[in-house]
Amino acid sequence: MADLDLHLVRGFAVVAEHRHFGRAAAELHLTQSSLSRQIVRLEQQVGARLLDRTPQGTRLTEAGEAFLPLAADLLRAAAHAVAHARSVARPSRITVGYTGNLIVTPALRELRRHHPGADVRAQHLAWDDARAALLEHRVDAAVVRLPLRAAGLHVTILYDEPRVVLLPADHRLAGKESVTLDDIADEPLPRALDPEWDAFWRVDPRPDGRPAPGGPLIDAIEDKIELVASGQAVAIIPAAPGNVTGFRPDLTTVPLTGVEPSQVAVATRAGERNRLVAAFRKYAEGLLTPPE
Repeated sequence: MADLDLHLVRGFAVVAEHRHFGRAAAELHLTQSSLSRQIVRLEQQVGARLLDRTPQGTRLTEAGEAFLPLAADLLRAAAHAVAHARSVARPSRITVGYTGNLIVTPALRELRRHHPGADVRAQHLAWDDARAALLEHRVDAAVVRLPLRAAGLHVTILYDEPRVVLLPADHRLAGKESVTLDDIADEPLPRALDPEWDAFWRVDPRPDGRPAPGGPLIDAIEDKIELVASGQAVAIIPAAPGNVTGFRPDLTTVPLTGVEPSQVAVATRAGERNRLVAAFRKYAEGLLTPPE
């Protein structure tokens, strides 16, 4: 069995990502000649040529194409093993992730009060990054909005949030006391890459089985806001204090009736043994409640 040097494997992965030795060397803070020597050493360890240089840059050989996904898995597994060992060896440290405009401060304050010697940190996460951040040990707990794929996680619902429709301030429905799905039956709704998230926040399919209207595919919340503000779509969002209408006077929200509320939850890794994680979960359940 080859004794692979993970340092060399990472160099290969970066070259494969950029398809260019110069750009890969710059990212790795190496000279191109040094990086080239590393790739040669890796190819010797693997016993196959992995990369070919061409006038257009660098391409993967057939062996390189086969090796790349396994190399990526190897690097992730190594990072996971190191992070997991550190979390067990240093139970006096915890990083709590949170998404959107969710507030975790009361639970963190209580955690610091009961564990004054602990290193307690908070880290903002993108709306679709919580699960990966937990499984990759970038955070130890996360306060998130559902849906969230729960395999490998321990998820506890903290509270419900009503849902509202985000509209341009001059929209025909602006100012109404409430609206239903029938009122926005023909309104385009921005689509998300995650199928569960997309289905929940677009209410797709509708209760009568019809598909929700289509809309632009977006990845960032900011893009969704701009689409709505420009009149290209409306969006279903949580009725959370401090939502976008607080700093966008050209937008407004109207309560959406006849749909289940969104839910805020705390998630941790299944089988987590860090005592601080258990303590945070307890404080989150007791202190993180629906805002006024």
